[in-house]
Amino acid sequence: MRSLHRFTFLLSALLAAANAFAQASAAGPTAAANTASAPVAAPSPEVLVRTITADVLASILSDKDLQAGDRTKALMLAETKILPHIDFEQATRLALGRAWNTASAAQRTRLVDEFRTLLVRTYSNAIGTYQGQTMRVQPVRMAPGDADVTVRNSFLSPGRAPVNVDYAMKRGVTGWKVYDISVAGVSLVITYRSQFGSIVRDSGIDGLIERLGALNKRSRDS
Repeated sequence: MRSLHRFTFLLSALLAAANAFAQASAAGPTAAANTASAPVAAPSPEVLVRTITADVLASILSDKDLQAGDRTKALMLAETKILPHIDFEQATRLALGRAWNTASAAQRTRLVDEFRTLLVRTYSNAIGTYQGQTMRVQPVRMAPGDADVTVRNSFLSPGRAPVNVDYAMKRGVTGWKVYDISVAGVSLVITYRSQFGSIVRDSGIDGLIERLGALNKRSRDS
């Protein structure tokens, strides 16, 4: 599936954003330090993106095995630091489009599991791509009741034109989670929808599950 390289680029962008967050944190005391007695609120979408990337980058910079491309550690890092902040059911639902409505409960569970595995391994394969890029995270304008927002960023690399990387995020009972990413205006969920739709038309829902399972198996065995 040709969308995989787009997700690899995405994680590079996530890691790059940590630079801006780390620099901003070093400029002065954190808000948390000044309001230690205040109740802890769920982070805003913008803050969550910055926090995740800072955490991931710190893990990479402190571990030579990760820098060298250790796949086992990279998988663990993706599982613990990145994937908890992604709404896989919503992402899978959007990637399936109308086909989601025809899938049984058991098929939906399998689809979410396989799609999650696909993304976990894609993220982990991208851990070693960080090369000192930076990310300019734009302030998010949102009303208090908004539950669906986009965090917009510019991916900056010396000698190259900026590339926009946007995160579509939805607020649920556990806080904000990412359900889609657009790179240079191209939605990754929509890109997968085109591929998934073609497979479903030819082989049905079970055929898509089988295809994803085979792809994941090849990735594990490689």
